[in-house]
Amino acid sequence: MKKINKLFIVACGLSLMTSCMDLDLNPLSMATNENWYADETQVEMSVNDLYRQNLWRRLPMFWNDDLTRRAELNDLISGGLHGELYEVTETWRNYYQIIGRDNAIIDKLKAMPDDFMDPVKRDQYLAECLFLRASAYSRLITLFGDVPYTEATIDIDQGLQMGRTPKAEVLQKIYADFDYAIENLPVETGSVQRATKGAAYGMKARIALYNEDWETAIASTKACMDLGVYDLYPSYRDLFLSSTHNTEESVFSLPNSIEFGSRWGWQDMLPRNNGGWAANSPTWDLLAAYLCTDGLPIDESPLFDSHNPFLNRDPRCAATLIPFGENWLGYEYDPHPVTGKEVMNYTTGEEVTNQDCKTNKDMASFTGLMQRKYLDESSTQNGYYGEQDIIILRYADVLLMYAEAKIEANQIDQSVLDAINKVRARAYGVDPSAINSYPPVTTTDQAKLRTILRTERRMEFAIEDTRYFDLIRWRLAEVVFNRKFYGLYNYESENVKNFVDNGAWLWGETPQIDENGIADFAPLEKYGINPLKECTWPERQYLWPIPSNEIMINENMTQNDGY
Repeated sequence: MKKINKLFIVACGLSLMTSCMDLDLNPLSMATNENWYADETQVEMSVNDLYRQNLWRRLPMFWNDDLTRRAELNDLISGGLHGELYEVTETWRNYYQIIGRDNAIIDKLKAMPDDFMDPVKRDQYLAECLFLRASAYSRLITLFGDVPYTEATIDIDQGLQMGRTPKAEVLQKIYADFDYAIENLPVETGSVQRATKGAAYGMKARIALYNEDWETAIASTKACMDLGVYDLYPSYRDLFLSSTHNTEESVFSLPNSIEFGSRWGWQDMLPRNNGGWAANSPTWDLLAAYLCTDGLPIDESPLFDSHNPFLNRDPRCAATLIPFGENWLGYEYDPHPVTGKEVMNYTTGEEVTNQDCKTNKDMASFTGLMQRKYLDESSTQNGYYGEQDIIILRYADVLLMYAEAKIEANQIDQSVLDAINKVRARAYGVDPSAINSYPPVTTTDQAKLRTILRTERRMEFAIEDTRYFDLIRWRLAEVVFNRKFYGLYNYESENVKNFVDNGAWLWGETPQIDENGIADFAPLEKYGINPLKECTWPERQYLWPIPSNEIMINENMTQNDGY
């Protein structure tokens, strides 16, 4: 594995507040210090500052159907997005901070005399700025639709007069920035994690795919693949651990370091036996999404047992969720409300009271499921913090974006099957040619491949920052979020006692899976299981609201429909 570069983390953490600009007053305005950019070091510091993690916001992990926080609703799944919501205002502000700082640096780089610094280095810095600006605008048009667009360094008065530029026009500007980045970025940057030619190809492909520009997505992913510098990391399980950094699968990622205060917090995700809080639980919907080892969904495969749901499943299931009965970090994991009252402590060799059984502990996992992805023994150390990379784009996504674009363009050929099978074979730890050791995709039917592709993405990118965007672009949010989410209540409730005593654990029957890989658990209510929560999805939420303060202070700013 490649090592993390901590000097880059320190550089990214340096603030330019006293030396360059302040964007707090308005996301589209700034003040600059003419004494900055006096030498190449200051230019590099300015560019490094654009990689700061707080400017690359991930969506809340519960804004999809992979995870639930106990039985709590949130603003998205309750249909409550609004223009004052923290996530809305901070996302808008942070991405316009990137854009504002980008534009200031770009202006300075373009105005520098030829002898100020090495022209190749200057072009690389300029390319990084354009890559980062394009990435920021990509996220903005995905979430908000039409947005204010500027390539200039503007003042507050100018910012207060800007209206929204049509999304299609912004998209072409994004393409142009990515194209410059592609021409001028290096193919590799060594141990330092920063933008590369492949990252520009990949991020251009992503925004093209989100906008159903299949031809651009195909060309960009193919170009990224043809660079020959990326590959799938051999172990899906190990890819996400705190000890694994900047691998051959990383197309664009940001480093973390506990030492320098950049870290993940894992206590909410860990079982209670291991000192965690079990507050964040994988959903039944996620467990149901994994195919069986014959390549069939659970409602079609004869290999599936609804009472033993981890048996005969795609290996990514057990790599993402903790199987029942497994030795997990020294304790047997068994949430069964009867047989799981006591579990083995493998460190002492003794049976102990199970803190992850709702019969014993009401705040144990509300679905009976716990996350394994990202976690290992190190997750219980260092105050339950970890330093896994923030993976923004990895090669598996490039392969599946290529396959999806070809499927949707109805350009189905062997390369589509090869791309999907490469990702699937890695999950089984075999070469794609070992067709007897995993279930290869062989069909060329467009509708069937669409279902396969969407299921493959669900399995491959579970609990990453992609599921929300997949649901939005596939227009499936209204299906996923206009229904109930199911899980476990305390065993002492009469319904759950009947459910367990009648042998219906975990599921009384196999839920049906639709053509998009979404399970229907409603028929299981007859076994006594009640929903944890019921969600609501208004059509308006396919776009976020423009922050209310932007509407109030700028008469040229318009709001999205329904807000």
